[in-house]
Amino acid sequence: MTDQVVGTSTSGPRAPGASPASGAPRPAFFGRGRELRELRAEIDRAGLDTIAGRGAPRPRFLLIAGAPGSGRTALAGHLAASLADRYPDGVLRARLTAVDGTALTEGEAARLLLDGLGARTVPGASDDDLTHALRQELAGRRLLVLLDDAASAEQVDPLMPEGEGAAHLLFVAVSRGPLTGLTGVRPCALGGLDVPDAHALLESRAGEVRLTVDPRAADCLIERCGAQPAALVLAGGYLAAHPKTSVADLAHRLEQAPADGPGGPGELPRMARLSHDALPAAAARTLRLLSFAPAGQVDAHTASALAGASLPVVRTTLGELAGLGFLRPEPGLEPRWTVPSCLQPVLRDLADDHERPAELQLARARMLERTVRLLHSCRAVTDPEGSPARVALAALPRALRFDTAEAAAAWLERSRGALLASARLAVADGELDTLARRLLAAIVRAMIAHRGAAGAAPDLYPVHGLVLDVAERRRLPREKAAALLNLADLDASTGRTRQALARYRAALDAARAAHDAVAAGRAMESVAGSYQSLEDWPRAADWYGRALTERLARGEHADAARVYGRLGTVHTYAGRYGEALRQWRAAVAAYRRCGDVAGRARALSEQARVQEYAGRPQESLRTCQEAVQWAREAGDDRLLAALRLRLADTLERLGDPAAARLHRTAAEQLLAPAGPDEDGAEPEDGQATAPAGSLVPGEPVVPGEPGVADATREPPATEEAPEAPGERAAQGAGAVHLRNP
Repeated sequence: MTDQVVGTSTSGPRAPGASPASGAPRPAFFGRGRELRELRAEIDRAGLDTIAGRGAPRPRFLLIAGAPGSGRTALAGHLAASLADRYPDGVLRARLTAVDGTALTEGEAARLLLDGLGARTVPGASDDDLTHALRQELAGRRLLVLLDDAASAEQVDPLMPEGEGAAHLLFVAVSRGPLTGLTGVRPCALGGLDVPDAHALLESRAGEVRLTVDPRAADCLIERCGAQPAALVLAGGYLAAHPKTSVADLAHRLEQAPADGPGGPGELPRMARLSHDALPAAAARTLRLLSFAPAGQVDAHTASALAGASLPVVRTTLGELAGLGFLRPEPGLEPRWTVPSCLQPVLRDLADDHERPAELQLARARMLERTVRLLHSCRAVTDPEGSPARVALAALPRALRFDTAEAAAAWLERSRGALLASARLAVADGELDTLARRLLAAIVRAMIAHRGAAGAAPDLYPVHGLVLDVAERRRLPREKAAALLNLADLDASTGRTRQALARYRAALDAARAAHDAVAAGRAMESVAGSYQSLEDWPRAADWYGRALTERLARGEHADAARVYGRLGTVHTYAGRYGEALRQWRAAVAAYRRCGDVAGRARALSEQARVQEYAGRPQESLRTCQEAVQWAREAGDDRLLAALRLRLADTLERLGDPAAARLHRTAAEQLLAPAGPDEDGAEPEDGQATAPAGSLVPGEPVVPGEPGVADATREPPATEEAPEAPGERAAQGAGAVHLRNP
């Protein structure tokens, strides 16, 4: 759906994630001298603010308008390369229209550019949040932003920052026509090439001699192609592939070709149809099916799956199609190509005209199946040697295996846009839902394996949304519950608590409809955690109570112990210390029944804390001493150190500084060199964190991973006096410590 970030600078700083242009070969560029002079003059033209001595309030903006195939993207790229010295931070590039012609929203465009800058995006962020984040990232940089195939001013305008920090930016947009709504913009309109430039382009593809011996025929061919660069590239490729065909013969055939047909009227569709019809049947079929390549990105694996042909045959065919001008090579270690956007409608119409619907469906299914197998291989390579996944990986064909985890991670990152596009297309198809579900599950597993749940969250948010779409369409309540829980977890981790609460409750309804007790219990705990995060203590306690009843009824004593602790946390926050102590005692008893020594020690630690808040220091001291014994037996040095620090604080309050110093010294020895917070957990960074992991579509919901159920905060490590009722105190055993909302 988007081009990768491309840098145009060979020295100096550039945007994170950008790559210098020297690493990628550029195709030869012909003509457009007048247009280039106009564009450079527009950049240098002094505006009213400059004349008045003020900084420009907005970036410079250039618009290149022309029909598909007019060379508008090539002109923009050549202009960017020629301006490399002015913009040392590089070039940021994104395509704002998908290959199926769907225009991206301003939020989707902003996310693509933020990804190119290496900026972390918030999962599920709104369009306004994304555009605001982009404007902040761009301000102060010396960047050239190239927006290819812009559909409207509404896409472009929100992306441009304002203020003095925007003066060093240049935006270059490529579109079909003027972008109505952007004031002060004079589009550079492209028509055909000048005749000498058109001759040079044809010669570069077909050879100089064939045009020199018949210059009038060459002029006629240029006229038949409308002097459009894309049509001339195809014409030159045709002549190079058919050495016995004269230039006059090609011009005559082009004149006799039907004016209308697949792809519609125009010089480019007519030349594309003529070149397609001259191909061998197998190559023509492969070319047609390439129009279904996700995001227009083609490699040998994708083409092999679509065409149902072997990799060696497909590699040869792709090279021939690139020589004919149907494909553009992409930089990289492995051969990859892009289907030009101007040819996508023609090839799609040719496929619909020549292939039966069942054959097209089968081609898409083969492509999705191969993608699923590659994703399985991508994830399996991260497992230890000798594991079942690695054994199964070794049995796969060599073309579907990755030698190292690094190679798999590189493929996953390079293919990210195409994978997400594949998922969207599979779900939109509506007839490949079984494959779509397998693909979505494989994407989730592979991304989490290589990038972690937090790193993959921005990409997984739309994936979970697609899972929800399929589950609702196919009436699969269990998968609907899993998708809603995943989406709610991501909402909760980014502070959208009320939105998360609504999704948790919907997930509970879906889990009950599916008779999935595990998912229902998880949803109930997450609903309680949402109310806890909103400081609605009565509702939080009520929902934790419901979850506890379910756990006890199913004999899930370990989970029940955890819920007892969360109930104790809520009652402590509400200032109901007596009820909180009752729940913590129940948690201690439950952990004792389960044989969880570390959990028992943590629960005793929290019980001691509440006793201290309730003004019972002697009881707190005894409970804390008991917790120390169990922590020592559990071998948990971090918890043991935290408990000794708490003992030291309590002893100081009771007037025994000597004993307090002994405990502090022992704690320091256990903590060296870095110390934990009072509970033995890692020091909090003040930010909410998402639950570890993500539910994979079609797999059981993992128990004990509520979303914002853990959204509580540790009280201060040293308390001079018990907190006043209603203030926040301890949290549940094993819960994640987060910031105070």
